[in-house]
Amino acid sequence: MSQVYLRGLRGAITIEENSKKAIQQGTRELLLELVDANDLVTEDIASVFFSVTPDLNADFPAYTARELGWLGVPLMCFREIDVPGALPMCIRVLIHVNTGKAQDEMVHVYLGGATSLRPDLSSRT
Repeated sequence: MSQVYLRGLRGAITIEENSKKAIQQGTRELLLELVDANDLVTEDIASVFFSVTPDLNADFPAYTARELGWLGVPLMCFREIDVPGALPMCIRVLIHVNTGKAQDEMVHVYLGGATSLRPDLSSRT
């Protein structure tokens, strides 16, 4: 059996409006991109932390993860620190994954305006 490690996957996406529909669509797009880019299966996801900027409060991103079938995965939602001048309308995620991959093999996903957060990683997606 190969060795399994706990790895962190980061991602973020900006959305256009503070609505339930926009939060769900943005979260879905982000999670599906992370799943596809990293060949994730639900059983390997240890936990997920979501954060949203203070201007997003119409829904919980975790709701969308449940709709994707992540029923047994521990999920938490938080509000991002309200730093003046920070990127608005942004959903961020940290996914902890059990995998045999090295940390530098993990593909982080930044979409929309969130590419400005980590341009070094955004070019990999």
